[in-house]
Amino acid sequence: MSSLDYIDTGCNCNYIYLAYKTGNFYLNPLPIDAREKVCRHVDALFGEGLSDALPADIQLEFSRRTGRIKNFSIGGRLAGTLRTDGGIALTIAGAQHFLDNSKQFRESCVAPVQEAMPFVSEGRSLFCRHVEWCGSNVKVGSDVAVIDSSKVIAVGVAILPSGLMKQYSRGVAVKIREGIKGRTE
Repeated sequence: MSSLDYIDTGCNCNYIYLAYKTGNFYLNPLPIDAREKVCRHVDALFGEGLSDALPADIQLEFSRRTGRIKNFSIGGRLAGTLRTDGGIALTIAGAQHFLDNSKQFRESCVAPVQEAMPFVSEGRSLFCRHVEWCGSNVKVGSDVAVIDSSKVIAVGVAILPSGLMKQYSRGVAVKIREGIKGRTE
């Protein structure tokens, strides 16, 4: 056996094993189309069928070191970053694209009361007492878009699930990552 031979492990697994001198090292799982992977992540996180809103020509950026997908862009604007835990950190442009092209994305959004909108758009956290409406797909730790009618004003991470956001009158509901007034564009 040469120093780089494939080993048949006899098991029915989806890994390619590589023998390299002293031990076995496995490579990544069998390849999947990069666009298909992004579509599956979007469907899993924001609702089945939402990936239909993605255009056919999304641009993907890969890590030079690991070969993984780092982020994806729509029309030259960064739409989201794939996290190592399997999540997607949406940008305002990406959330606005999904909101414009899919009614289903609204279930992953939160709408604040009018008085809180200036603060949230600056990047400050959205508190429970300032939540007017929230979608049914909002879960603890999920990425959400904070919207004003049909415009995304901020994106962040939900601290509470949708059922508790309206019940509580104290505490943070959404920790804002980026607001529209805090952007440098």
